[in-house]
Amino acid sequence: MNLPNKITLLRILAVPVFMVFAVPLPEWIANSSILVSIFPHLPAINNFILKFGHYIAAIIFIIAASTDGIDGYLARKNKQITKFGIFLDPVADKMLVTTALIALVLRGSISGWVAIIIIGRELMVMGLRLVASGEGVVISASKLGKAKTMTQIIGISAALLQNFPLSIITDFKFDKFAMILAVILTIYSGYDYFVKNIKVIRNDR
Repeated sequence: MNLPNKITLLRILAVPVFMVFAVPLPEWIANSSILVSIFPHLPAINNFILKFGHYIAAIIFIIAASTDGIDGYLARKNKQITKFGIFLDPVADKMLVTTALIALVLRGSISGWVAIIIIGRELMVMGLRLVASGEGVVISASKLGKAKTMTQIIGISAALLQNFPLSIITDFKFDKFAMILAVILTIYSGYDYFVKNIKVIRNDR
């Protein structure tokens, strides 16, 4: 396995670690007498995650998200583009963003509608790419798609950090603004993908 694919795989492996800190255990599990008898410090650890886990999760998310450009750059620079990497890279991206959105919904940081719109769009575009692939057509990421990804990463990061450090100097809800922008770009870029590639669907009928 080459270096770019290893980096992509590490992004996938970061997802469960992210979840450990992003979402605390339900109280009925954390305070279970059976579990506490085995892990006496479980309630204290869970309380720590409840209060501070989102900061650690944000760091993990930002580091993992930043590797997205690195693996692609290295693959192109060193001519190490593989079919496995082409398959794995978007899977890693979708897993990371989807997991983060679900975690934020569970924490009450974003509306469930935000997660539904973004995840739904990603699934639809992924389906379009699969159909296009069957027709021998490769749908590359557009500038709108890249802008959408960037705003999603910024919005998710801000929500995980609860607007820190901006929250020190202003009450402006930057995370809400960024997520609204992400949703708008998500919808518009999805529409753009389908309009520009509608012929692929028509040819598949």
